[in-house]
Amino acid sequence: MLQGKCIVLGVSGGIAAYKAAELLRLLVKSGAEAHVVMTRSAREFIAPLTFQTLSGNPVHTELFDLIQEQEIGHISLADRADLVLVAPATANLVGKVANGIADDLLTTTIMATRAKVLFAPAMNSNMWNNPVYRQNQAKLEDLGYHFIEPVYGDLACGWQGPGKLPDPQEIFNAAQVLLGSSELSGKTVLVTAGPTREELDPVRFLSNYSSGKMGYAIARAARNRGARVILVSGPVSLTEPAGVETVHVVSAQEMYRAVMEKAVQADVIIKAAAVADFRPVRRGEQKTKKGPAEAMTVELQRNPDILAELGRQKGHRILVGFAAETEELLKHAREKLTGKNLDMIVANDVTQEGAGFDGDTNIVRLLTADGKIEELPQMSKDLVAGLLLDRITALLPKG
Repeated sequence: MLQGKCIVLGVSGGIAAYKAAELLRLLVKSGAEAHVVMTRSAREFIAPLTFQTLSGNPVHTELFDLIQEQEIGHISLADRADLVLVAPATANLVGKVANGIADDLLTTTIMATRAKVLFAPAMNSNMWNNPVYRQNQAKLEDLGYHFIEPVYGDLACGWQGPGKLPDPQEIFNAAQVLLGSSELSGKTVLVTAGPTREELDPVRFLSNYSSGKMGYAIARAARNRGARVILVSGPVSLTEPAGVETVHVVSAQEMYRAVMEKAVQADVIIKAAAVADFRPVRRGEQKTKKGPAEAMTVELQRNPDILAELGRQKGHRILVGFAAETEELLKHAREKLTGKNLDMIVANDVTQEGAGFDGDTNIVRLLTADGKIEELPQMSKDLVAGLLLDRITALLPKG
């Protein structure tokens, strides 16, 4: 989403300035062209050399420095930027911009740009709650500037409360949202992710190795393209995507109820969850003891087939499923594609290295109802999500 975008990363003077290095790494990794502007106070906390090494570009610190072709620095940066991202943004920096004060390179760049500006404030809790600061932020928000709220936590000053800089990944996600396309604006995308758990007793369950990473990547990608996104998630250890309506479930039956309730709102449904096919007929009320027997038999019954039911009720919706297989990949994927009335299926052989459950990459084939097959090489799940949404967008009715 940020490939080729010019991001001006502004770093102002707070202890959280060190986190800007990780944020810069994420920006560069995504393919963005990143230029760092530091205030004088920021240089008291972290050296410019750190940012120059990570970005591969000179760090801008002085208002009257000239750059290539004798352009005035802050005007050149302001004109080239697709986004100005300030992290951390101190109360002083926000107050100066809110009141039209441009007395250093960062504030003049912000004042001169026509790009979107995103502030990530970080400060003491009392400063965050001070009515003067609140008024300054509200004024900028009314003028069209964007803010990501600080989080509650332990602060460097010894206080505990709101004012801590969010995780760099969350700031990066917010930048993606601001620079995302609007091709899915007005559409609702329902995504399922993760495994389900079918309880045997209060301490044991049947499940699978799904981490939810693929479904969460799809939810973020759809959000970044302007869609309203509903994510129905099984139990995972992932952070909820910002700006996404997330419904947490545990069992296949819970997922069935949640999906069928939300499906009526959806234009696109992407079933990336690994739902258990079976559940125990009887759940033990207490922990099952092993006893003297050498073996134990567990009687299972079928869970509802969520994807098949969605296929029967599909109507105008685009319906996409996943097929995680260990043999005869294309055969089983085609059977699922036609048998469940899908528009597309994403098939992967989970025995392949770099594909399948719990990894950060995937190797998939996209099969569509018209018989086409597209093979994708190994790539990150975020890239798979983007390409999948490209193909889904092409299937949507035009106009």
